Amino acid sequence: MITEEDIKRINALYHKSQAEGLSDAEKEEQAALRKAYIEAMRGNLRANLDSIVVQRPDGTREKLQKKSK
Repeated sequence: MITEEDIKRINALYHKSQAEGLSDAEKEEQAALRKAYIEAMRGNLRANLDSIVVQRPDGTREKLQKKSK
């Protein structure tokens, strides 16, 4: 779970990297925070997509299916 403080820290590290650069420890922290943020966003998107229901013209409703290759 990503918190508001994590987002603020991501932004602070970004601004610091643009202004003066980051130390190796800060670069690792930034990468870990970004990875956690991306995973959280993907999880939210997946949950939204899983909850979508399509209503057909005949009135039947069905959940979206994963696209087969």
